[in-house]
Order: sequence, then structure tokens, then C-alpha cells
Amino acid sequence: MKINFRSFCFHFFVIGFGLVMFYPILWTIVSSVKPESEIFKNSASLIPSVLEWKNYLLGWQGFGNITFATFFQNSAFVTTLVVIGTLFSSSLVSFGFARLKFRFKSLLFVCLIATLLLPSQVTLIPQYILFHKLGWVNTYYPLIVPAFIGGTPFFIFLMIQFIKGIPRELDEAAVIDGCSTLGVFWRIILPLTKPALATVAIFAFYWTWDDFMTPLIYLNDPNLFTVSLGLRLFSDPNSVTAWGPLFAMSFLSLVPTFIIFLFFQKYLVEGISTTGIK
Repeated sequence: MKINFRSFCFHFFVIGFGLVMFYPILWTIVSSVKPESEIFKNSASLIPSVLEWKNYLLGWQGFGNITFATFFQNSAFVTTLVVIGTLFSSSLVSFGFARLKFRFKSLLFVCLIATLLLPSQVTLIPQYILFHKLGWVNTYYPLIVPAFIGGTPFFIFLMIQFIKGIPRELDEAAVIDGCSTLGVFWRIILPLTKPALATVAIFAFYWTWDDFMTPLIYLNDPNLFTVSLGLRLFSDPNSVTAWGPLFAMSFLSLVPTFIIFLFFQKYLVEGISTTGIK
């Protein structure tokens, strides 16, 4: 059998690079069942001398009367609402930019693009002052409400490019049939943007579930902590860090992202590949 040398080299380097990228995750999984004394004694080893399943039990017990299930429930609640709000606001705003004509449209679009260039650290302090004056500190409002009133500029820009690829003749035909502007959005545009909406939903889920900075700034009550803040509680600079339970809960926190990727990866690829091309 003749082997294509270029194809062999390509697949060899892709597989090798994939293994290198996957190694930290594999190391975390193995470390979650290692005895505490072995985790850093021979850190490169992926074969534990004994399986310490109690790391998962200790990690799930949490801290005091707060189990780690509370952190998962909090993250699921916040992430679900953020995804819903992001889909709602991003689709509406992008439809307005892509299809409607209004004053200062170009100026507002420039402002939208400018926000893509701003680091989050620039707006962190003004946002905190605003939410503090509203009395929203130590609540979920700073985490959830922005998704409903503006979404994320990156998602809006992605949706705009996708909607621009939809023929305007469909809008005109719907208007002739008696559709209002909102009807065109609901009956024509929204069903055709399902691949882009799926992409937005997946990225919004990933970014919200993994977010550490925003909950750290606004949440003070441990009962409100998300998974990312719950993991931080295992690390105590003034005493011994519980590395086994930390790695065990870290792996469990990755399970929802793995599930989402496995079941929705085709929508993710379709949404990215068709944005701006249709």
C-alpha cells in the first residue's frame, strides 16, 4: 500500500499536537485520583500507585454546610440566564444593524467595533461603581442583566455578518405578504440564523461557565459562589491546599463543557463556517 508522505506528516504532527494539548487535562484527571503525597512528587507520571476515589467525596462535601452541588447549581442558573439573554439581545441588535435604517447607525456601529478593542479591565471599575450604586453587589444581577440589555459585541458582530448573507428578497416578500418589521425578524430572519445562534449559545455557555473575574468582583456570599469561585476555596495560602479534592472538582467542572462540545460541535462548526459566506 502506497503511503502519501505529506499526508502522513500532516496527520502525525496534528495527532502529536493534539496529545500535547490534551496532556494538561489528562494530568488533571489522573491527579484527581492520586494520593496527596504523589501529585507533585512525580508530577509527570500518569500512573498513580493507588486510586484515591475519596478525593471526589471530600471535594463534593464542600465547605461547612455548603456542598459543591450548590456551586454547580449557581453556575447552571447564571449560565442558563446569560445564554438566554445573550441570544435575545444579540439577535435583536444585530437585526437592527443588518436590516434597519436609522439615524446615527454608522456612528453606533463604530462604537460597537470600538468596544471590541477595549480590554475588559478598562470598563471594570466604571461598571463596579454603577452596580454598587444600584445596590446590585453580592447579587446575580451584574452577571445576568448585561446579557439582556446589550449582549456581547463579538456576538453581535458575528450575527450581523450572518444576517447580511441572507437575501433581502425574503424580507421584501414577507413585507408584501403583510409582515411587520418584528414579523420579518421572528418569521424569516430568526429561523434562518439557527447555525449562528447555536454558535453564540455555545460560546456564551463556555465563557460564562468558565468566568472567574466577574463573580469574584461582585459576589461575597459563599452561598452565591459559582464553580470557579468554589474551586478557589480549596486553595488557602495560609494553610495546606487540598490538591486532591481541588483536581477532582476541577475535572467535574469540565464535564458540562465536554458534553456541550460533543453534542453541539456540528452546530458550532456550521455556524462559524457559514458566517459571512451564505
